[in-house]
Amino acid sequence: MKTAIVMEGGALRTIYSAGVCDALLDADLMPDYFVGVSAGAAYGVSYLSRQKRRNLQIVCNYANDRRYMGIGNLLNPKNRSYFGLDFSYREIPDHLIPFDYDALARYPGEAEAVVTNLDTGRADYLPIDRGHDPEGILQATCAMPLLFPIYHIHGQPYLDGGCADPIPYQRAFDRGCDRVVVILTRERSYVRRREKTEGLIEHHYRNYPNFVAAMRRRTEDYNRCRERLFQLEREGRVLVLSPESTAGYSRTEKDVEKIRALWQNGYFDGRRMVAAIRTFWGQDVL
Repeated sequence: MKTAIVMEGGALRTIYSAGVCDALLDADLMPDYFVGVSAGAAYGVSYLSRQKRRNLQIVCNYANDRRYMGIGNLLNPKNRSYFGLDFSYREIPDHLIPFDYDALARYPGEAEAVVTNLDTGRADYLPIDRGHDPEGILQATCAMPLLFPIYHIHGQPYLDGGCADPIPYQRAFDRGCDRVVVILTRERSYVRRREKTEGLIEHHYRNYPNFVAAMRRRTEDYNRCRERLFQLEREGRVLVLSPESTAGYSRTEKDVEKIRALWQNGYFDGRRMVAAIRTFWGQDVL
């Protein structure tokens, strides 16, 4: 039996997933395999390093800090991202709210982040670096189109993994996992609609036709991905956790009370599901 946790992205909506993970840490539940997309990967490493409430502390402390996110960062030619890259990926983990790289290195399982290859339009799955991420894998997986620069890793151009594989449960099965827990960042009733920025994306990335084609299919692919996921849940092959509601909650949310409430939703969902996950993973306490 091989266990897995799959974490969807969703920018600051991923604080729900952080709440779930904090509940799993309280119960000392860790998977054999982890795969995260976008913020799911960036937040997930604090789970793998067993740093409880770290993501909540970061978001509550810095959601309203222009160094963390804001249009000024995007307009800065040295940054070119809505998020302050040096502040988010260096200043915070290395100094302000230190990340425990040694603890991440001790995680015995396999950990991957999903990125979208602009040349192929398909997902690539890159091992999460256990050190200071010199290749920028955790930045690349979060690189939302138009809001981040393109990242080049091993000679390949990458953007946000959610563009090609938003909920990578199939990757977990492909890696030999048979007990897969999936943490979503949208409620079960959510149906994705076509994005208003499609035309702008097609123009901006016109030199990457396979990526543009993938973005045209993105809405339909995402909705089909969720349909299959819920079918797998009905078959007993996966366990799914999802927020009660994300109505009125932005992926760049700045209201700290809303942030705390969504984290709490995840935390209590995680606590409620601990026994079910333990049984699903064959880790019942005798």
